[in-house]
Amino acid sequence: MTDGVSMYSDFTGLAQLREEVGERSPEATREAARQFEALFVQMMLQSMRDANAVFAEERDRTYEEMFDRQIAVELTRNQGIGVADMMMRQLRLDGQDVPSLRDAPTPQQLNTFPGRNPALRALRPAPARADWQPAGRDEFVRDLLPFAEQAAARLGVDAKVLIAQAALETGWGQRVIRDGSGISSNNLFGIKATGGWQGDRLNIPTLEYEGGIARRRQEYFRAYTDLSAGFADYVDLISGSQRYVPAVERAADADAYLDALQDAGYATDPDYASKIKAILHGPDLGEFVAEVKNSL
Repeated sequence: MTDGVSMYSDFTGLAQLREEVGERSPEATREAARQFEALFVQMMLQSMRDANAVFAEERDRTYEEMFDRQIAVELTRNQGIGVADMMMRQLRLDGQDVPSLRDAPTPQQLNTFPGRNPALRALRPAPARADWQPAGRDEFVRDLLPFAEQAAARLGVDAKVLIAQAALETGWGQRVIRDGSGISSNNLFGIKATGGWQGDRLNIPTLEYEGGIARRRQEYFRAYTDLSAGFADYVDLISGSQRYVPAVERAADADAYLDALQDAGYATDPDYASKIKAILHGPDLGEFVAEVKNSL
């Protein structure tokens, strides 16, 4: 592979990379996406600079271009601004065959204002989220049970524990986090968009406990395309974090699992575990689960 930093500012280099990715290598495709993102940022900077120029005055652009290139490299060096990730999602690099980038935009196509570039407009956003809105508690349980059983099998916990936790977090599906358009986030477990989270996120007001006192705060929460993705991320969070090892070790005991989650700081509410237990051991959940299983 050609050195990524030197290629960021070079249209000829991008054309060369398009030839290198002919073998459908995921690494080459990722590098191409990163460099496309850097070029995209550089063009935006140049467009903004030209738009702010006074009476289109003549000026030496050499140092301006060098500065814009360096800024583009810095902005896209690590996580970037999301364009590269959008391209990778568009190419569906999720374990499937890597499509060829030989049909990627040419340098001539790129060298236009981004807002009017059809090649850039073709970079569609991630798939729209499924808008899940259960009508009542029975529908809540019926919709979640298949996903809960799959997730519970991976964690070694009773599926009803996960449904009870989701019931607490979402008010039995009536208070699911939603975006400005009212579309569900499919976030059933109140998972915040912290760390290296690269997916969709929603900023909403939430109640957090500090020193036992409830306070209103604005926080970012993860958003998923559907319920399955939400459950999968919950399992990855619990099973992949050292802080939740005690919870996984006690998964066979529902109450112990919930106590361990709280001890590990899953939620700031000091009564978090006891509230879930009240739902878990209450009459409604058991009856709804029994009804769903009897209907199968």
